[in-house]
Amino acid sequence: MAKLLKAKPLADEAGGLIKTQVQEWKEVGIAPAIAVLMVNGDPASAAYANAKGRLAGKLGIGFELLTFEQNVTEAELLREIQRLNGDDSIHGILIELPLPAGLDSSRLAAALDPLKDIDGITPANKLACMMNEPGLRPATPQSCIRLIEAAGIPLSGKHVVVVGRGETVGRPLMQMLLHLNATVTVCHSRTADLARMIKAADVLVTAAGRLNLITPEMVHTGLTLIDAGINVNQDGSGIAGDAAPETADHVAASSPVPGGVGTLTTTILFENVLHALKLQQDAGRLQI
Repeated sequence: MAKLLKAKPLADEAGGLIKTQVQEWKEVGIAPAIAVLMVNGDPASAAYANAKGRLAGKLGIGFELLTFEQNVTEAELLREIQRLNGDDSIHGILIELPLPAGLDSSRLAAALDPLKDIDGITPANKLACMMNEPGLRPATPQSCIRLIEAAGIPLSGKHVVVVGRGETVGRPLMQMLLHLNATVTVCHSRTADLARMIKAADVLVTAAGRLNLITPEMVHTGLTLIDAGINVNQDGSGIAGDAAPETADHVAASSPVPGGVGTLTTTILFENVLHALKLQQDAGRLQI
């Protein structure tokens, strides 16, 4: 039976440290706070935004949810981003994705102040991730790495297969793993013989967003499986990862969905708020 890599203990531990640091900031006159921009219309986005708000309250971090109707223009969102960029009481800004058709998420991301970009999506933070320089990193790749480390796996020298080359998980994760001296193979929809690639891996991280993409015959008993996929079950009853449920019985360790990567990701997002505060302090932008 595979070891189950539950994220809640890691999230609880991180949350305790965040609460302590938030109190320390408040003692010097800074009340950490974030703003989330969300366009109405996607129930999942609303649920994720509300979950962030609940966790922010538990951690003592200020939370402002700014909602817009689906007919909002890109210019209106850009003006709101610029306002938040200049608001000294807001230390982190997040754009809840996906956005409706007609809104350019890349252009909106580029408008964020890089020092307030708590999900690491601005060009400046993407470059910092690639070059291993100071900046804000995406939360989901950080969650994947922390779960691997929790499994007791030193990444240096290990062969990690990443399935998915998206801008928010696969690509930044690849770069972060390389900086930890892992050997990384990135697979995607055009990879020939995916099973052969996985059979050669020590660790598999899948973030393709394809239900039941990974099946038992593709894995091996020495493999650690980190499932960062988010899919709706075929019967619409809830969410599932990229790996078929029975795959967990054929690997050494695996993260569940739900209860795995996503559970830890939200907490790490608030770690990024504290990191953003430190970067803003170093830049001389906080008056303490």
